[in-house]
Amino acid sequence: MRRPNVLITGTPGVGKTTLGKELASRAGLSYVNVGDLAREGELYEGFDEEYDCPILDEDRVVDELEERMSEGGVIVDYHGCDFFPERWFHIVFVLRTENSCLYDRLESRGYTGKKLQDNLQCEIFQTLYEEAVLSYKKEIVHQLPSNTPEDLERNLDQIMQWIEQWMKDNN
Repeated sequence: MRRPNVLITGTPGVGKTTLGKELASRAGLSYVNVGDLAREGELYEGFDEEYDCPILDEDRVVDELEERMSEGGVIVDYHGCDFFPERWFHIVFVLRTENSCLYDRLESRGYTGKKLQDNLQCEIFQTLYEEAVLSYKKEIVHQLPSNTPEDLERNLDQIMQWIEQWMKDNN
């Protein structure tokens, strides 16, 4: 049975991991958090002193995921999306969060200074939505609000309906 690949992207702190894990559980799909995958496989090409974080080796991440993605049924969670092959995803969801809510979430994670401000600006200027629209067919890219527990439930219901319809149409 064919199953879709789903990308969940957005600024850090918008709720990608919460949505992705719950969606995988409900839909019976596998879940990949690219940050965790990179950490476990040490898929880095250096360290960014300014942002105090490792630099992802995007080519190695793609190589690591290629076989799983070709099998289908994978939910990928990452804050960037322009390096993934377009052929991988059947749908892309960009989570969006209001700035006051996002500020609190990022601050609670220990984000400060330039890292905090740059991530807030990224959300204000819709940077990741623009990246998604430039990287994938516009008709498969969808923005979803991610501010409240009610938004989470609505998003889960909406994406589950999409997955169920995709599976009916493609099997």
